Amino acid sequence: MDLRRLSSFLAVVEEGHFGRAAARLFLSPAAVTGHVQQLEREFGTLLLERSPVVPTAAGRRLVSHARTLLDAANAAMDDVAATAHGAAAPRTLRVGVMGHGSAEVTPAAVSAFRRARPDVPLSLVQLTFTEHASALREDRVDAAFVRPMFRSEGIAVDVLTTEQRIVVVPAASALAAAAQEGVRLADIIDLPYLRLPPHTPRSFTDYLYFDEGTRRSPDYARTPHDCLTSVAAGRGAGSALKSFARYYPWPGTVYIPVLDAPWAHSVLATRDGDPNPEVRIFRALTVALAQELGPAAAR
Repeated sequence: MDLRRLSSFLAVVEEGHFGRAAARLFLSPAAVTGHVQQLEREFGTLLLERSPVVPTAAGRRLVSHARTLLDAANAAMDDVAATAHGAAAPRTLRVGVMGHGSAEVTPAAVSAFRRARPDVPLSLVQLTFTEHASALREDRVDAAFVRPMFRSEGIAVDVLTTEQRIVVVPAASALAAAAQEGVRLADIIDLPYLRLPPHTPRSFTDYLYFDEGTRRSPDYARTPHDCLTSVAAGRGAGSALKSFARYYPWPGTVYIPVLDAPWAHSVLATRDGDPNPEVRIFRALTVALAQELGPAAAR
């Protein structure tokens, strides 16, 4: 696939206009139009509606792939150029993971990066519920698999999975019998959810407590282990994404789907505009794998 054609296609999508896209790329409108038409012939389908200029269903699918491919190509060029100019060996890529990260996407992304960049050391750093952005801001990690979706200045966030919400309760709880059919928010909003440290980001506290729960357990939790230990002892309740149950089967606990709670996201967070080419490669690989594995991870 010709990267020039992808670049022209993406510019037209972002500008919503062939002429503006051409000016942005310093090309003639005829050249940009030709690039898009060549892509459409290659795919055998229309990628852009012409009036107004908007992507078709096939075009929308191509947009994310185009961004991933172009990011990876740019990162490769930067990496090769740095090597040609005698740059030092790449530093270790530090990947933070909160709990089980983004389900199957996390180990797949780590494996894909190690295959693609065998000479670059990669280390995994366990993150607590309080470290959505702080580990990145304090330069303790270069990328972070966290949840839920959040916004923070200077941080780029890519949604990787979108999943049903669940609650985890003691096996002796009266709600445990609903493990198969599920419960509604009204049934679980007043559970004694575990407390969080005061410096926990608001996005995570709202996520854990479903925005409005007010009762609290006597115990605090900073990690999934903390949470499950307390729940199994009958000292509180927790909430999570559905994939959490696959990764943390725990004696004495029961996972229950919450039928009417809004689904939530797991994300990859990186520093906005990070110049490290390894971060850009890791991000591009992760986003591409999420598109392939996301539906399986959310099952």
